[in-house]
Amino acid sequence: MMSDYSHTLSADQFRDHIVTSLYKRAKEIEEAVVTYSKENKSTLDDKIDSILTSRLFGFPIMLLILALIFWITIVGANFPSKILADLLFSLEDKLTELFINFNAPSRLHGIVILGMYRTAAWVISVMLPPMAIFFPCFTLLEDLGYLPRVAFNLDRIFKKAGAHGKQALTMAMGFGCNAAGVISSRIIDSPRERLIAILTNNFVPCNGRFPTLIAISMILIGASSDSLLNSLFASGLVVLLILLGIAMTFLISFIASKSFLKGTPSRFSLELPPYRKPQIGKIIIRSIFDRTLFVLGRAVAVALPAGAITWLLANISIGNTTILNHIANFLDPFALWIGLDGVILLAFFLGLPANEIVLPIIFMIYLSTGSMIEIDSIEEMRQLFLAKGWTHLTCLNVMLFSLLHFPCGTTLWTIKKETQSVKWALASFIIPTLTAILICFISTQIASLFF
Repeated sequence: MMSDYSHTLSADQFRDHIVTSLYKRAKEIEEAVVTYSKENKSTLDDKIDSILTSRLFGFPIMLLILALIFWITIVGANFPSKILADLLFSLEDKLTELFINFNAPSRLHGIVILGMYRTAAWVISVMLPPMAIFFPCFTLLEDLGYLPRVAFNLDRIFKKAGAHGKQALTMAMGFGCNAAGVISSRIIDSPRERLIAILTNNFVPCNGRFPTLIAISMILIGASSDSLLNSLFASGLVVLLILLGIAMTFLISFIASKSFLKGTPSRFSLELPPYRKPQIGKIIIRSIFDRTLFVLGRAVAVALPAGAITWLLANISIGNTTILNHIANFLDPFALWIGLDGVILLAFFLGLPANEIVLPIIFMIYLSTGSMIEIDSIEEMRQLFLAKGWTHLTCLNVMLFSLLHFPCGTTLWTIKKETQSVKWALASFIIPTLTAILICFISTQIASLFF
């Protein structure tokens, strides 16, 4: 039988068939010979599990823990991000003085400092502090033994979507960084289900998209200050978007499992490990060196050439208009069709190296500064966007597109490395992009019916 399959199936399909058969057979054996006695449920671990994995409390506790990690990450990263940004941009001034002292051509200064260095500085200052907080928190939960309980709770939903319960862990890792989420999909044995996890990981927003989502949510609700009430409303809106992203993960996983990645879901028979005391040294090494610095290195490698290209497009003119504005004008009709404008759509595509630079690119094009700039005040952002014709619908669609659009360059690079296939890297770009366009189009059409 196996020799027949090996002639008709590809290597991955053959392996997927074997893994599925093994899981199915293991489940049959377990049901036949393993019995559980309620009297044995007397250990402290079992009592904790009766709460953490129960249908009544399991999901609320899981969401509360995730929300707590988000809050710690966002609040905790603000101060170190500002310090790091101030340090890196003060170094930019020193590098500029060095270029002047050596009488370097202005265009070289623009490409290297205003393009490459400034882009890398934004990526590092925005990505590093949140990742340095989120990944240790995530690794702590992993070391404690809680993450297998998360997979256990979500297994039924993922199974109905034709995916694997362990995808819950890769999805959770994606909140820190989608590239790290893609790498973590190695824990899934089935090649088919691993591909589903890889292709859908982008639907949970990484820390690079949170600054855009939070800033636009503050503008959408009309907040002009950082009061507690405004922060709560904005946070609530971001949470709703996160839930939409999770829903899209299930939906696209289901569509993929019933179409181009069709197959039988493998059984997920998980013996929950005992809770254990975390090893702090191990957590720091795994989270900082294996995850944070590894992902950051790839992000900077992608951001450097992209920063140079963006600066050149903003400073080379055809006629009286820069190439950047020519492209934005070309994209405008299609962008308006989905409730955006050409500048916004172009900023997202130029922000392919890192989601952190989308808003600075929008500011650069709107203000014709020739290099990326940052605006710290929410009120200044609102006034700029209003002057450029933004509406509540524009804000909503920017948030939706930011949530659902293609992965960053680092994640695409990682997908290509993990799958050893350009085809799947392209698929991971096309699927979320079409999804984002469709959702923005639907929201625009609904708004046109009522306003």
